[in-house]
Amino acid sequence: MVLRKGLLIVNHQEGSNWETSLSMENARSIIAKWDPLPNGSENKDSTPLFTNTRQEAKRYLNAVSNLHSAMQHLLTLDSSSDQLVEACSLMQVAMNRLERELYRVSAEIRDHVDDDNIRHAAAKEDLKAIVECMFFAGYGKECVQIYSKVRKSNVTEALQNLGVEKPRLSKMKKMQWEMFDFKIKTWLNAVKFAVGALFPVERSLINQIFPSSENTTVVESCFAEICKDGAEMLFLFPEIIAKCEKTPEKMFRLLDLYEALSQNWPKIKDIFSYESTSSVRLQVGVSHMKIGEAVRATLSAFESAITKESSKTPVPSGRIHPLTRYVMNYISFLADYSDALTNILIDSPKTPMPESYFRTPKLPAKTPAPPELAERLAWEILLLLCKIDGKAELYKNVALGYLFLANNMQYVVTKARNTKLGSILGDDWLASHDQKVKEYASKYVNMAWSMVEMSLPENPKAAMQPAEASAKFHIFNMAFQEACQMQSTWIAPDLKLRDDIQKSVVSKLVPKYRDFYETNRVGSDSVIAFSPDDLQNHISFILHDVEDPGSITTHFSSFLR
Repeated sequence: MVLRKGLLIVNHQEGSNWETSLSMENARSIIAKWDPLPNGSENKDSTPLFTNTRQEAKRYLNAVSNLHSAMQHLLTLDSSSDQLVEACSLMQVAMNRLERELYRVSAEIRDHVDDDNIRHAAAKEDLKAIVECMFFAGYGKECVQIYSKVRKSNVTEALQNLGVEKPRLSKMKKMQWEMFDFKIKTWLNAVKFAVGALFPVERSLINQIFPSSENTTVVESCFAEICKDGAEMLFLFPEIIAKCEKTPEKMFRLLDLYEALSQNWPKIKDIFSYESTSSVRLQVGVSHMKIGEAVRATLSAFESAITKESSKTPVPSGRIHPLTRYVMNYISFLADYSDALTNILIDSPKTPMPESYFRTPKLPAKTPAPPELAERLAWEILLLLCKIDGKAELYKNVALGYLFLANNMQYVVTKARNTKLGSILGDDWLASHDQKVKEYASKYVNMAWSMVEMSLPENPKAAMQPAEASAKFHIFNMAFQEACQMQSTWIAPDLKLRDDIQKSVVSKLVPKYRDFYETNRVGSDSVIAFSPDDLQNHISFILHDVEDPGSITTHFSSFLR
């Protein structure tokens, strides 16, 4: 039995040796077919191993795996045998070939947008097969180094193609606005692609390629090596921008950067969740914080610019002041970034705005937006209105000053109501400022048309002697003509405001004039210039633009001469 058992052992050893020799011979034949060996076998080095049906590649990988198993068997028999030395030489040749294939196939996967097409799916399968074979053969470290080098180069090239470069503060500070704006737009497009495709595809590819049995630290370190440097450079850009000069025109690009970081933060946390990529998360956090600080500083610069505006020339015709247009357009654009601004302003100091200005005790507060944002924007509008109040005093004609105030307040309210700003400030704010428009318009009507009204008798229905009535008609004509002459170039650009003012003037003059006209027109025909209907018609032409064919200047061209 011992002999039989020994015979069995000998037979088993002989079988193993025979299998080892067969594996060696098969590996020698296949490896020599693709790489030069000392015996001068055919060389196909210029031809990729993974082509067409990939049958050759499969045979090659199987041969390498079998060769590795043979080496393990030879090692147990004699660690210094000639066969083992030859096997090691064959394995080195095979690994050199697989390293070249790894370079080539890794570089093939370049399209980060459509990474699931047929060509890339095949390339990923090839890559996975190479990686598994190299890890099985004990060349995992070399495999990771080569793969990381190729893919990192690919990421670097992709970022360069997106216009991403290492940001330099000295260069950014000297940059003209057009180029500054272009750089930020470029970055916004780049970060959208990088976070949406470039980085997640690299992470996904690593998880697909490397054996699941390997330690996760291999996958983690590989991803960090490939993407960390590029990501840190990408996310450093907003921090550099935040250090540049704070001017109002940069506000909206700063907010674009802030929103991009905020919106992409959940994805960034998931993609760079490893401890080895914590520096990327840290950089994003720093950039986010610095941009928020820059927005607050720029907002203060904007408010300071409003208070320092010092033009002393009245705007012709009581038109809307350029400052009003600029500030309200600016603030309405700020309202479009309400979510970002709300987060930025949460910890900001309170404005010195009176409580009664923003929320009157007569009306319940109805501002759906967070109070920090609503009050800050209301404060900026208050700064504007204070400046406009001062500029109204530049008009020598008090009535024109009130028309100027009505026009500008109407523009403020209309701009707010027609944009997101209105929903932030709330119905109470809109109602209170609508009321101010009416108050200014009423004061304009009283100041501009009071002399015309006073030219009519206190009791317009009282009958007069023809001579007295004629004198009154003459006085009225002169007063009306003078009022029209004075206001011939005055303008109310807003159609509703102009219509309301015209109705107010009509209600102030026409009923009294009609009573006076109906009672005393007999005997005064020679001095009567207007019938009541004519008067109402003429009033309908006041406050039109002087370039409008229907303006009072055109309508009264002969009358005013």
